[in-house]
Amino acid sequence: MKMRGAHVLWSVLVEQGVDTVFGYPGGAILPAYDALLDHPIRHVLVRHEQGATHMADGYARASGKAGVAVATSGPGATNLVTGIATAMMDSIPLVCITGQVAEAFIGTDAFQETDVTGITLTITKHNFLVTKAAEIAPTLRRAFEIATSGRPGPVLVDITKNAQQEETEFEPQQRFEGGGFSRRRGSADAKASALQTSRATQIARAAELIAKAKQPVILAGHGILKSGACEELLLLAERAHIPVGMTLLGIGCLPAHHPLNLGMMGMHGEHWVNEAIQEADLLIALGMRFDDRVTGKLALYAPHAKKIHIDIDPSELNKNVRADVAIAGDLKTVLKDLMPLVESATREAWLTRIGTLAGGETVRDIAELPDGGHLYAAHVIHDIWKATAGRAVITTDVGQHQMWTAQYYKVAEPGTFITSGGLGTMGFGVPAAIGAKMARPDREVWAIVGDGGFQMTQAELQTIVQENVKINIAIINNGYLGMVRQWQQFFHDRRYSATPMSSPDYVKLADAHGLQGLRVTRRADVADALKHARTSAGAVVIDFRVEQEDTVYPMVSPGAALHEMIKRPSSLAETGADLL
Repeated sequence: MKMRGAHVLWSVLVEQGVDTVFGYPGGAILPAYDALLDHPIRHVLVRHEQGATHMADGYARASGKAGVAVATSGPGATNLVTGIATAMMDSIPLVCITGQVAEAFIGTDAFQETDVTGITLTITKHNFLVTKAAEIAPTLRRAFEIATSGRPGPVLVDITKNAQQEETEFEPQQRFEGGGFSRRRGSADAKASALQTSRATQIARAAELIAKAKQPVILAGHGILKSGACEELLLLAERAHIPVGMTLLGIGCLPAHHPLNLGMMGMHGEHWVNEAIQEADLLIALGMRFDDRVTGKLALYAPHAKKIHIDIDPSELNKNVRADVAIAGDLKTVLKDLMPLVESATREAWLTRIGTLAGGETVRDIAELPDGGHLYAAHVIHDIWKATAGRAVITTDVGQHQMWTAQYYKVAEPGTFITSGGLGTMGFGVPAAIGAKMARPDREVWAIVGDGGFQMTQAELQTIVQENVKINIAIINNGYLGMVRQWQQFFHDRRYSATPMSSPDYVKLADAHGLQGLRVTRRADVADALKHARTSAGAVVIDFRVEQEDTVYPMVSPGAALHEMIKRPSSLAETGADLL
């Protein structure tokens, strides 16, 4: 059938199973927006294109499907860049569609012309410039395939205005009905296998190392969630009685209450997790990339441990840490092949040793700490966890509140902790929460954000109003760019340069947008505020005025070994030894 390119665009999105897109119109994408009215896709009008990519990102993380963001040329396209880079660093499948000036004007410095494919070359899995209507359908189909296959990531499709306006023949394909965290296309495993002599041999070697290990630790990364391998992880951990430490993005792949779940590792991870890694004789790294926030000083990282590393991306193997066994492939597939070779074990001595390091249930029990008239961020996050039983979808910005959330919100289900990892993007939390709620409208969604990050994308409050999105926003307001201030405290003699931060009256700001706003300054009032937010029909913004110079403990200083942590003050128990 004959169809204009703009209609082809939306028809392909429909066949790919897309029902929601996030975007902002403009001149070069205007034909597509005109055609949108004739297709059954919900368009969410953001207040800034950065918000569109973060919403699409949150949608993708919550649903397991590719998120879609749309923008015009020039500043519209460049405003997508931060969100695209965020998705690239965290392996999130996005398809970003931008308008471009007509082909005849490319290279003339036309109004709102920007070489967005050149700009995004290093922060996309792939990108395309489409100049003919006939190219739109095959390019978009290929974009979804690339974004969701192998190691997922963002793909940008830049479509000229003339391509949107021209007519072309269009043959629809069968609509894709899939989804979930493990959506895969193509032959990623086959391609990965070609890069190694024999995966079966490597799997057998891995099983042998596991059988011989006395003090093994599993390092669980984001790849477990992306591959849908949570059940396989649980089976491995329980059969071989191997404790599990998690990366920031791996949180949720094993329920927080599970006895083998040690918690988060790394710079602000649990002290006992880092100690266990340093004492381990075997590390089993699953879908993680040994980044600097996880390892500390590489020369002193896990000095006694052999390493097994499994990842879908062969380029991650032996990149930062040399592995004794390196297996390229999808985790779910590799773990299924590994499990028949893994023997049952108890490892009582090792688990007892870790239990001694951890110190039992009384360590870091924030609920039992006196508030002394002060409201601490950890109090707030603990109480949000208690109120929601760990089953809400949580998004965060980046900074101190992010680390406190990772420590004190005990995630019960996979895919419910959504945060910016690799890029560390402030302003991510609120728009990501909007996208997550649209992906999972049946779930309770909380954005836990700092006063700094919130102010970067606070304009999206009006998107919440216009789209009638029920989320709750907890602003951890300490009057500082908190994590930067903490580094200035530790490493720059408390010289607080450009980190004290003022805020608007968030209650009045919420009211100006037609939302409910609350302010909490005492621990005793937290529970009532949370109850009010959870039972209200609309979105609620809560300004939690917390202690200003609070600090995230523990902390591995830059250049220090993983076990050389700045521990909590003596008034707080950090390890079992601190209780003696």
